[in-house]
Amino acid sequence: MLFFTQCFGAVLDLIHLRFQHYKAKRVFSAAGQLVCVVNPTRSLKYAPTRCAAAQVSTEQGILPPCHHHEAVHDPQLVPCTCPLFSCPWEGHLEVVVSHLRQTHRINILQGAEIVFLATDMHLPAPTDWIIMHSCLGHQFLLVLRKQEKYEGHPQFFATMMLIGTPTQADNFTYRLELNRNQRRLKWEATPRSILECVDSVISDGDCLVLNTSLAQLFSDNGSLAIGIAITTSKVHSSEAEM
Repeated sequence: MLFFTQCFGAVLDLIHLRFQHYKAKRVFSAAGQLVCVVNPTRSLKYAPTRCAAAQVSTEQGILPPCHHHEAVHDPQLVPCTCPLFSCPWEGHLEVVVSHLRQTHRINILQGAEIVFLATDMHLPAPTDWIIMHSCLGHQFLLVLRKQEKYEGHPQFFATMMLIGTPTQADNFTYRLELNRNQRRLKWEATPRSILECVDSVISDGDCLVLNTSLAQLFSDNGSLAIGIAITTSKVHSSEAEM
């Protein structure tokens, strides 16, 4: 009975996944876009981390190691960039992608334009939806986080980070777009380097920010579809329009 129960549960999960994929196709009329269904992960890192320690050090007037890496013996080594876990891993920038894929099982998609479908938006904060996006010869990390910036008022933060240096990040522009019920919301900006810490970007609000009511306006039965496009650009501006 246990065996058949587990098999039946796996079939239901597969049906649910296919249904979510169909909904994303329906929300975005561009049938050629690649749709990725991303399940939520309850973050395990909301304990003191390197990025959090760097923020405290900055407030105390101490130079943050997260940006300058003085605490690292080899200046070419960087800490794990996964925002979900307090991971002690360190390595060179060029092997960050393999670490994220092998250790943290983060999926990677190919293509200049994709649809990021985040499921179960109703889950309590903090919750993260993460995927890697490969295009134009580089890898990007898309992070959608549900977090209470003010107690009792959860918000959604979406940002794109380049797995590369700040100089390389300046060569790109990313666009996040929500489109549903004859409403459109678009955020366009230059991606930040993964060396700058995802937590800091979200804390600064330099990303797409949605309150709960706005997220519900664009969601479909608890799922939020975000269109992603990355282009090569030298423009250093950001905008949110509706």
